[in-house]
Amino acid sequence: QLHLVESGGGLVQPGGSLTLSCGASGRSLDDYTIAWFRQVPGKEREGVSSLSSVGGRTEYVDSVKGRFTISWDNAKNTGFLRMNSLKSEDTAIYYCAVVPWANEALDPAFFGWWGQGTQVTVSS
Repeated sequence: QLHLVESGGGLVQPGGSLTLSCGASGRSLDDYTIAWFRQVPGKEREGVSSLSSVGGRTEYVDSVKGRFTISWDNAKNTGFLRMNSLKSEDTAIYYCAVVPWANEALDPAFFGWWGQGTQVTVSS
């Protein structure tokens, strides 16, 4: 079992930046796909970005390309989502999720380990 804990959310003005963290504990991972999803009330959970341990392959939803960067620190067993040039439409609860294999698609149906979520609010 893998335990995930997100942090780093908060209130930020449009154009600002935040870095979300996802700390993982409970088991080691030889291969993995880590992903970030977000959800607003009344809407389905949306894939934001993913990172595969094989080849460092990354994927981003079109709306965040060029603004968000996903990464993983092996030494800290922690994933990150750096979010720049934030917009009001980025407001959501952000979740990290992991599977213990590489190159999983950015689809919440395929991810079994989830964090509790962290709120990101972009507002002036």
